[in-house]
Amino acid sequence: MTDRAVAVVRAGALTTVQDLGRPGHAHLGVPRSGALDPGAVRLVNRLLGNDEGAAVLETTLTGCAVRPRRAVTVAVGGAPCPVRVDGRPVAWGAAVRMGAGRLLEVGAAVRGLRSYVGFGGGIAVEPVLGSRSTDLLSGLGPEPLADGAVLPLGAAPVVRGAVDAPPWPGPPDELVLRVRLGPRDGWFTPGALEAFATRVWRVSPASNRIGLRTEGPALERAVAGELPSEGMSLGAVQVPPDGRPVVFLADHPTTGGYPVVAVVRERDLAAAAQAVPGTPVRFVPFR
Repeated sequence: MTDRAVAVVRAGALTTVQDLGRPGHAHLGVPRSGALDPGAVRLVNRLLGNDEGAAVLETTLTGCAVRPRRAVTVAVGGAPCPVRVDGRPVAWGAAVRMGAGRLLEVGAAVRGLRSYVGFGGGIAVEPVLGSRSTDLLSGLGPEPLADGAVLPLGAAPVVRGAVDAPPWPGPPDELVLRVRLGPRDGWFTPGALEAFATRVWRVSPASNRIGLRTEGPALERAVAGELPSEGMSLGAVQVPPDGRPVVFLADHPTTGGYPVVAVVRERDLAAAAQAVPGTPVRFVPFR
């Protein structure tokens, strides 16, 4: 068995392998998937000297613990959290060299929701449709991590000198999502559209990689009945029968039958990845 690998000691609540996703396959029923906070992935890989799309671990709230089988450089970014090697604190948001067989512990997020654990050379699981990402909806890519799993690592990059990276913006105290109304805004009453643009929702604990669910006022429909299934895009704000908006994230379905009142600007979605339950949410229409 090769020593170019990392063994999972503690998988955490939900830890998956993610890169920048597999765009371009929606016509096959395959969503983009990939890291929910792609900016954090790019920063971690830059610190390590990896290609920006190298695969990393995406943890959810409780972190994880792994043991590399060879000496490797690691970096942890995204949601701030305690990081330890063999019980000793090491830097978060920086490249750290650790020896073979040592234990890397990534603790619970202090702020935000998802941390990203990168390794020099990246995680080298077999790609599917050009990506190593775990897609929880379609089942493509590797299974979510389980205790005892072993993940292969790629060849370490050659890094010359210290590598700097711009600061990570941090999780939002209030999630502001800029949206373009449509294509089905006509299915809602004028009062519902006014509420959508002016009221405050909160992030629901039922949110996941498929969609950010909200708690708050229900949007009143002007049109009864349901739509035939139609294409769904990343950032679509779908309104199910309970009237509470759901923002589709990376593992969203590619079709759906509930009306989409608006679509979130893609650059705003990374903040949604770090919005903990209870975070206020506002939808701000723009042209």
